[in-house]
Amino acid sequence: MSGSTIVVLTALDVEYDAVREKLRSPRLHRHPQGTRFEVGQLDGGRCQIALGLVGKGNQSAAVLAERAIAQFSPAALLFVGVAGALHSHIALGDVVVATHVYAFHGGTSEDDGFKSRPRVWEVSHGADQIARHVARERSWKGNGRAKRQLPEVHFGPIAAGEVVLNSTVSAHAHWIRRHYNDALAIEMEGAGVAQAAHLNRSLPVVVIRGVSDRADGTKETSDRERWQPRAVANAAAFTAALAESLTTEEPNRERPETTGPTGSPRMTEAVRNVAKDNARVGVQAGHVHGDVQFSGEKAAPADPFEAIAGLAEQLERARDAGIIDEDTHHAARAELDGAREALQTTPRNTRAVTLALKKVRGLVGDVAALASEVASLLGLVRNLS
Repeated sequence: MSGSTIVVLTALDVEYDAVREKLRSPRLHRHPQGTRFEVGQLDGGRCQIALGLVGKGNQSAAVLAERAIAQFSPAALLFVGVAGALHSHIALGDVVVATHVYAFHGGTSEDDGFKSRPRVWEVSHGADQIARHVARERSWKGNGRAKRQLPEVHFGPIAAGEVVLNSTVSAHAHWIRRHYNDALAIEMEGAGVAQAAHLNRSLPVVVIRGVSDRADGTKETSDRERWQPRAVANAAAFTAALAESLTTEEPNRERPETTGPTGSPRMTEAVRNVAKDNARVGVQAGHVHGDVQFSGEKAAPADPFEAIAGLAEQLERARDAGIIDEDTHHAARAELDGAREALQTTPRNTRAVTLALKKVRGLVGDVAALASEVASLLGLVRNLS
């Protein structure tokens, strides 16, 4: 799979459908253990989404999140769905993005009562910064509605347990207010997903929830008024914008190192160093097995149109060699075409060119040779500004 894949998981069919509507021609992906995912690109975007349904509860969410991570090696994992609001300033339909996920059911039962043993997972700094930028841009909300009707995005902790909270006076409600009073919303899967991501080299994970009830005894009324599909539509819209931004901006994650029999890192079968202009390549190694080859490479082109054409040829060769898949090739070529068109405008729209090239970098960043060429092209475009 390409390193630009984002895994998006949901618990309910209404949540799954809201995300699926945003995918272009999703195709079925069968896991050997029977789990079914759908993989497709965001409609109007370049991000590849692997979409899955985990069902209710943190345990199944953790198991299937682990399965999705192992299957797709994603750049990030997003969980999208509905939740109950825990504070009155959060309106129905608003979106809550978790900065922390609390697992609130942990504790110890003693003679003098139940003592909390909380667990908490914090969202990665990079993912949090990107999510806040997406919220500030507000373009994810679309157009055509009065400003007062647009949902707001709230950042803060989310409490994840194994119960549907629909009361402000129950024992669970008092427990959460006493120990997790800064939580903005309550749900049932975030802790499982966060734990699975943490155990996979701290994969970036973001939990996005649309508020469909107030967890105050009025859930049945809210459900009759169809707040679930309305709330999750808002959460899905934010998720799509966030996934697109994560693909272009979140650094590609390295796969785990393999080690030799002594426990030291094992060298890969081939190492390719490229030096251009006045740079030189040297070898720094304990033992070198196999051939060391030196070859001259032509200088990078000074003309951006020539550089784009050269990159397009490299993409085609990488596709033919099976280094990148057809979807990645098609998406990257589309971005290069957009960059070429932006260069032809008067004056040159270098901002649009840079954005398109960053998207290409997100698509092919796990292929060192292609990433190097994109970086050179970005430097060339910066010199045009």
